Amino acid sequence: MKKLFGILSVAVLTMAFVYEKSDSSVTVNAPVQSESGIRFKNVSLERAKELAAETDKLIFIDAYTSWCGPCKRMAATSFKDDEVGEIFNDKFVNLKIDIEKDADGPEVAKLYKVRAYPTLLIIDSKGKLVKSSVGFMTSDQLISLANSVD
Repeated sequence: MKKLFGILSVAVLTMAFVYEKSDSSVTVNAPVQSESGIRFKNVSLERAKELAAETDKLIFIDAYTSWCGPCKRMAATSFKDDEVGEIFNDKFVNLKIDIEKDADGPEVAKLYKVRAYPTLLIIDSKGKLVKSSVGFMTSDQLISLANSVD
């Protein structure tokens, strides 16, 4: 019986290892970037301000937490919408900031009084708040938000 258990354990571990290795699209600790929708940059807030100044764009920040249900729903739906992506990628430098885990999280929470999630912020290249919104937004609501600022 011990021998059978040992053989089964090795087989299961081998299958798990082979499965993990066969999925070459998975990269540890890298943000998942979809082909469509909003393309979020993996840069610091300071770098985003520099990029915004260079490109004459505003900065869109999705201030979220890992445990926030509406945040996850937006990431899986509204943020992946093609029309939303077209508008946001054209108008903004887009950032996702986990308020509890990312280096810029505490600063963003304090500066922009983030108290609920998701909080969506639009700031200029100097960090001045242009507009904010709290709570889940549909694709149409996101488009309205984007079109409400210049």
